[in-house]
Amino acid sequence: MATNNEAVVEIAQTAGKFTSSIVLQADNKYIDVKSILGLFTTLVNTKSYELHVHGPDAEEAKKAVTEAFTKHGLDVKVVAE
Repeated sequence: MATNNEAVVEIAQTAGKFTSSIVLQADNKYIDVKSILGLFTTLVNTKSYELHVHGPDAEEAKKAVTEAFTKHGLDVKVVAE
């Protein structure tokens, strides 16, 4: 379970490198992945995540953020809009 700060910080920092909008859907909540506080409160309580990415560097952002989630044992699915 990712209750550790390391996962939250790494995911937020990874997302912060991109200009695309990166939004995490978890339990009917939408969280800006670049927000450490938003991530921290969400990653503790949820098992499954959907990632919504829009913007000029969306493909790179999807890959990098997905890798950060996976590295910390978090199950994330990128939603194709």
